[in-house]
Amino acid sequence: MDSLEARSRDVQERTFCKWLNTKLESNGYPPMTSLVKDLSDGVRLIQLMEIMGDTSLGRYNKAPRMRIQKAENVNKALEFIQSRGVKLTNIGPEDIIDGNLKLILGMIWTLILRFTIADISEEGLSAKEGLLLWCQRKTAPYKEVDVQDFSLSWSDGLALCALIHCHRPDLIDYDKLDKTDRHGNTRLAFQVAADHLGIPQLLEVADLCDTTRPDERSVMTYIASFFHAFSSMDQAETVSRRVEKFAELMYSVWLSKNDYERRVRELLSAMSDTQALWATIQFTGSYADAQGQYASFMKYKQTTKRTWVTEKQDVTTLFGNVQTKLKTYGLREYTPPPGLALSNIDAAWNALLDSEAKRSKAINAEIRQIKEALRKKFANLANGFEQRLRAISSELASISGPLEEQQNLVKGIQKRIPSLSEALGEVARADEECLNAKIDENDYTVFTYQDLEFELELLAQSVTKKLAFIDNQIVSRNMTNLTPAQLEQFESTFRYFDRDESNTLEQTEMNAALASLGIVYSDEDMDIIYDQLMQDYGAVTFEAFINLLVDIMEDQTSPEQLRDAFRGIAHEKPYVTELDLRVAQLPASAIEYLRQAMPPLEGGTGEPEYDYEAWIDEVFV
Repeated sequence: MDSLEARSRDVQERTFCKWLNTKLESNGYPPMTSLVKDLSDGVRLIQLMEIMGDTSLGRYNKAPRMRIQKAENVNKALEFIQSRGVKLTNIGPEDIIDGNLKLILGMIWTLILRFTIADISEEGLSAKEGLLLWCQRKTAPYKEVDVQDFSLSWSDGLALCALIHCHRPDLIDYDKLDKTDRHGNTRLAFQVAADHLGIPQLLEVADLCDTTRPDERSVMTYIASFFHAFSSMDQAETVSRRVEKFAELMYSVWLSKNDYERRVRELLSAMSDTQALWATIQFTGSYADAQGQYASFMKYKQTTKRTWVTEKQDVTTLFGNVQTKLKTYGLREYTPPPGLALSNIDAAWNALLDSEAKRSKAINAEIRQIKEALRKKFANLANGFEQRLRAISSELASISGPLEEQQNLVKGIQKRIPSLSEALGEVARADEECLNAKIDENDYTVFTYQDLEFELELLAQSVTKKLAFIDNQIVSRNMTNLTPAQLEQFESTFRYFDRDESNTLEQTEMNAALASLGIVYSDEDMDIIYDQLMQDYGAVTFEAFINLLVDIMEDQTSPEQLRDAFRGIAHEKPYVTELDLRVAQLPASAIEYLRQAMPPLEGGTGEPEYDYEAWIDEVFV
């Protein structure tokens, strides 16, 4: 027999002997000191069976001397054990008389299982599994404890301390334990169990802490004492738990009832308040207001109403859960207070649906009415505006008579254009209202805002062109010293640079127009010319532009004037380049002529440089 097995038998013999002594001493018998010696005559064995079986085994030899008498006693005890349904194998009277410790320990373990552990039950499990599950459930809240068996799981004393603390927290302050002190924790548990719980110390501290594997049977025997010690307490807990469970049930039902009633009141109140609000809302007659009310109504249906639908289902489910719980426990059915029954919710819901339908019809009718009014408003403005345009166009087309009289009539029409623009602005605002109202069709008019805007632009252009034509005719009539070709060239130049078709030129436009005709002045001279025209005519009109050109043509160009002109183009350089001429916007034909006529400077390495001063000296007398 190896040392581990021998140590295990020693622990079992000591533990089992102490366990048997607890039975003997509690019934007034002296304790045993040795299983082998004290059980050999059968007397102690019979006494133990009478205690465990709570019955008398009849007459027996109380002071046997002969082997046969001892055998009779032992046999009587073994027969009683077997009569109680305990199966004994491989053991007979002679094994006990002769002190076969291994078989004796096996028999006592069988007795422990039968009379101490067999009645342990936990969640359908019995004996060893039931006891283990009980230990696991009781120690589960303690994170340092992990009961997996009846051996190593108990070697640090914490599982024992946890069992005690779970039932009697007043006996051990578990949080203050030194979790690393195995011996101290085990010794404390043994001492507290013995002093306060009546659990005899069947084991030694070394049996748990100083062995590689504590003996399972010995540990089970000791732990079973804890189960029985706490069983009465657990029974009391079961009684109080029953009351507590019923109280919790009634409290949960009470909470559910209150929750149901509160939520139903809030739901009914919210639906009623919304319907009352709808009844007070008035329309202002504007599409923005009607559309805003429509958007608000749709938001209600997509958010608030869906919340109510969910809440209606939830309170219905809550009511059913309350009734089911009450019925499950045989309790009286719940009757909600007046006005809070499911039938009241259904009636209120149907009323809400009717109010929704009325609200939706009212909003839709208002929107249709407003859209129709907007169509008519736009049509009236558009048709009226088009009639005004047509009348003015006819008036413009019928103008005749002397040029000066035609000129005055056209100018009069031109002054009426701004008022037409203002009227078109009203059409634009009406069109925008229609766009905002998503009105795509209008049976009251064939005109769109874009149509009228285009026609107004055409009319304004026609007036401008008509006035320009009359002005040109007047100028042509007066300018007898210009040839028709010159007049046509000057007119096309003026029209080209009149970008905004205002029949006038800004200073930059005038400068460019003159340059395109080959007439270039310095910046100072241009400023003087422009200021003089503004002073004489109030604007650089076509007439002013033609008169300027006539003056320029009549003005005999002197060498110095031409020299200054070239210096301006050359930016004060003593020579001019082709780029300088192009930047000055001279006609291509003039540039080509000057390139051929002007002598180039000698020694240039880049773009050709032309000596304009030498050329001027050559051409003038």
